[in-house]
Amino acid sequence: MTDHNPRRVTSADVARLAGVSRATVSYVLNQTPGQTISTETRARVLDAAARLGYAPSAAARALRTGRSEVVLCLLPDWPIGPEVGSMLGNLSTALARHGLTLVAHPGNREDRPITEIWKAITPAAVIAFADFSEGEVAAMHAAGVELVVALFGRGPQRGRRELEVPQQLVGRRQTAHLVAAGHTRIGYAYPDDDRLRIFAEPRLAGVRAECRDRRVDGPAIETVPLDAAQAADCVRRWQAAGVTAVCAYNDEVALAVLAGVRTCGLEVPGDLAVIGVDDIPPARLADPPLTTVTTDQPTMAAYLSATVVAAIGGKPGPAVPAETLIQLVRRESA
Repeated sequence: MTDHNPRRVTSADVARLAGVSRATVSYVLNQTPGQTISTETRARVLDAAARLGYAPSAAARALRTGRSEVVLCLLPDWPIGPEVGSMLGNLSTALARHGLTLVAHPGNREDRPITEIWKAITPAAVIAFADFSEGEVAAMHAAGVELVVALFGRGPQRGRRELEVPQQLVGRRQTAHLVAAGHTRIGYAYPDDDRLRIFAEPRLAGVRAECRDRRVDGPAIETVPLDAAQAADCVRRWQAAGVTAVCAYNDEVALAVLAGVRTCGLEVPGDLAVIGVDDIPPARLADPPLTTVTTDQPTMAAYLSATVVAAIGGKPGPAVPAETLIQLVRRESA
């Protein structure tokens, strides 16, 4: 009869096959410093572990060290688009190179208190997109969580804001490109999904700052739904205000603006230049193809993972790689 519940391989099994003690197995597999174990013995232990398919218990490791090797990412209640999905995929890969596992938990804090989530995992680090309260930060630090990162901070500084600067750079790069093309009255196409404010606000702040620094008018803000007729109303208001170029929150909103321009019988970029964000596949297929800015996601993931690893090791984190992080993709729409 087939055993549907095979017994888990333990360190005792590895020790028996290798002809050593369980302590020696633990020292070898955990690379415990200060132990005088011969190369031959290490090789026997590693070979035995490989032959048996032994994997150390994550729960036991957490008990021993006071934390797991998990990095918990708390996702707020917003749509997971291509850019966020790419960031999570690249971050998972980058953390894996350091022996860490990324666990993403979607939803909002009303669905389940975050204390229930991180206490169930005892992570090495907790990453969220919004701020934590002072009490939440204190509780996590007291439990041994090495790093608590708020990727987008709001209000008084409580956590670090690792993505605040890059998102502002997105708006700055958009605006700088339009101003360099000769535009002096800039519009901003804001998303109509309130869940996206966490990204939209810092991008808009970057547009405002660049307009101010370059002494051009704007931004004239319109909330643009993903609907051609409603987007056309926004285009008409921009036209009446003398706006000649628009920074869109992302490529989807930019595509809505393009549809609105066509509905008005106008042309892009002749009557209104448009620039998006993210470089999603439809951007290059638009009519005209969409100029956009994009984040180098492998670079972003390497930066975030290095920040986590440095914190766990008690070392200072790296600087934001601002110069190489945000890139312009030139096409015909702006």
